[in-house]
Amino acid sequence: MSKLTTYLTTSIPYVNSSPHVGFALELVQADAYARHFRLLGKDVRFQGGTDDNSLKNVRAAEAVGQAVADFVATNGDSFERLGKQLDIFNDEFVRTSRDPRHLPCVHSLWNACAASGDLYRKAYEGFYCVGCEQFYDPSELDDGKCPEHGVALELIREENWFFRLSRYGDRILDLIETEQVQVTPSHRRNEIVALLRRGLTDISVSRSAERARGWGVPVPGSDEVVYVWFDALANYLTGLGHGSDDFNYQRYWAGGDERIHFVGKGISKFHAIYWPAILLSAGLPVPSSIFVHGYLTVDGRKIGKSAGNGIAPDRLIDDYGTPDALRYYLLRHIRSADDGDFSEERLDAAWSGELAGQLGNLVNRVLALLVNTFGGITPEAPDSALVRQASGLYKKVFKAFDTYELHVGLAEIFAYLGEANREFTRQAPWADAKLLLGHVEADEKAAISLRLGATLAEQLHGLAIVARCLLPFLPRAAAELHNKLGLVPPARYDDPLAVSGVRTLSGTVLFPRRKSRLSSISGCK
Repeated sequence: MSKLTTYLTTSIPYVNSSPHVGFALELVQADAYARHFRLLGKDVRFQGGTDDNSLKNVRAAEAVGQAVADFVATNGDSFERLGKQLDIFNDEFVRTSRDPRHLPCVHSLWNACAASGDLYRKAYEGFYCVGCEQFYDPSELDDGKCPEHGVALELIREENWFFRLSRYGDRILDLIETEQVQVTPSHRRNEIVALLRRGLTDISVSRSAERARGWGVPVPGSDEVVYVWFDALANYLTGLGHGSDDFNYQRYWAGGDERIHFVGKGISKFHAIYWPAILLSAGLPVPSSIFVHGYLTVDGRKIGKSAGNGIAPDRLIDDYGTPDALRYYLLRHIRSADDGDFSEERLDAAWSGELAGQLGNLVNRVLALLVNTFGGITPEAPDSALVRQASGLYKKVFKAFDTYELHVGLAEIFAYLGEANREFTRQAPWADAKLLLGHVEADEKAAISLRLGATLAEQLHGLAIVARCLLPFLPRAAAELHNKLGLVPPARYDDPLAVSGVRTLSGTVLFPRRKSRLSSISGCK
């Protein structure tokens, strides 16, 4: 029986600057899901990438006097590097200006839409935001300015190719209302439904080469350039070889079971309306799920270059010597589907008070006692309330993934760790260890050994389950914890878990306490 196939993507950011911590939120969310699905036994393909062909990138390159290709390559490198720094484990990273599969993929989509009669020429005048890469109707403006960026828009007059988006409104509305396309969370779904019910207007899908400075994917048989969103959305098929080598496209898209996109709320319309319409026009399957996260803010303001409050994630990773500090904060202390405020003070408190104070401290205390009293060999775990509580973590973590509440999953794990710490303190096994290593009668020594062994074994059994449940969230720390417990990280959640009789390793601290080195917020370039 074949495994369930799951194709999962992050959105592709503009490379008009180096990445800030706001984009790291989407990366770690998507990576946690990809790892979780693999642990469930699914056949997963996970893709990221960069959006290289926008006018926004061209303008940014001109502003610093650099060739567009060089500018895009440098910033694209920083986004690709960030994925590696955060332990993002994707199968493909598509950079739309340099991947040789991208042009044939875009042209394949374009030609299919043209064959459906959905592309036509039209003279157009409208207000355009380069930051959003979209036209706005005057009714959508905020005091005459872009509602997203708060800047004045450019009045553009051109004759372009247009796509008959209006033709697909009813079909997309039906797909979403019948949950053939699931938009999560529900309030983002409701926003999309409201847009669809108001009715759709056709959209421009090409730009003059002059306005695009000749940068981008050319329109087939024309000197114009494909509109960046038509170009960018196609990347989800580029990495599967559509239009060039369709093997992975057939496996994970045309014949796949799940097609999942992770996007920020500011681009949900493009993914839940424009993208399904293009796919329907081209006769291709639509996404099955779109997970929409909120914005990361600093002091209540969206993080971004224009706001001047960008925080470089690579600096934070270097400060802690591991990506798991930042991964933990973003996944535990930012609600998955909502806006959340970022603070380096709270990041430091999460590291010292939760990772080091709750998990790391418990691991160190248990392993030290085990080495001193049982030579590091884990005794048989009893059928205790703590063991049963730990065994229930799987169900709680799975539910958190099912409901797009990753913060709840981590909260459940740390709620268990809080109880484990309290039980460890209540039982005071260090007192039994002192007695056991002292001069006591044989019968008393056997009873003490049994009691102490049960206390340590239930803790180690629970920590083994915690380690397994942490694998999607904190892969590096979870692997190290497995190693300390004398275990090998499993390929699946349901692999047998055998802890008793295993030799553990003590020594290095899992989350070393650190002297706070908070530094000033550094802006993106």
